[in-house]
Amino acid sequence: MNATGPLRDDLGDELVLASPVERIVSLVPNLSELLWSWGLGDRLVGVTEWCVAPPDGFPHACRVRGTKNPDVAAIVSLAPDLVLANEEENRQLDVERLRAAGLAVHVTRVRTLAALPETLHRLGRALDVPEAAARLVEDIEEALAASEPPSRRRPAACAVWRDDPAQGGDEEGWWLLGRAPYAGDLLDRIGLEVLPADPEGRYPRCRLAELRALDPGVVLLPDEPYAFGPADAAELGRVGLRAVLVDGMDLWWWGPRTPGAIARLAQLAR
Repeated sequence: MNATGPLRDDLGDELVLASPVERIVSLVPNLSELLWSWGLGDRLVGVTEWCVAPPDGFPHACRVRGTKNPDVAAIVSLAPDLVLANEEENRQLDVERLRAAGLAVHVTRVRTLAALPETLHRLGRALDVPEAAARLVEDIEEALAASEPPSRRRPAACAVWRDDPAQGGDEEGWWLLGRAPYAGDLLDRIGLEVLPADPEGRYPRCRLAELRALDPGVVLLPDEPYAFGPADAAELGRVGLRAVLVDGMDLWWWGPRTPGAIARLAQLAR
């Protein structure tokens, strides 16, 4: 990545930042964890209610509500040098309001595993920790090299939500992870054939009967955004589907946990 020229975020918007960046508000849980892992946790003056990793990692940061409803006035009052956001986690409206208030906002966009290194390098440059970013990129590349996907892909579905467990039966709607979001691409890279097969799909909804018809070798049940648990796995087992509980953070929280997530998820592909 070219380290010269103006600073830009993942959407190409130019950033004019104080040097060094001392006061940061993070509106994205995995970015809060990323900064903590880079030794910048003490610079976070504001985080969301969902920034929970590491536990007690941000004791002095103000909580500025959630990712979809941040308290813009509270963020402005914190006078941050930089606000971190994500194109999917946060609303464009809130980003525009923060920028209109004179704040610098760095928006990340990571839709594929291949795009992640460039995002990390951009963040490392903006925060003046390029070495930390480079080390993490190297760890991710090493994890990928050590997790060579099998020659024959294992078909898998990954549930992200279910409509009404009380209803049950073949008519209940189940929301699945498609191939288009980052997590779908991650599963594809480590050797799983993500079902349904639509490469442009994001979060397709299907009935339980349709999920069974897909005939996945395994159904992954993460604990976020829907808190799937043993009861859900047992329910799918009763209709002939093998379900495996997985850590939702491995799927959605790209950053310092990505190398380990690659290794753990790769085991499912085998």
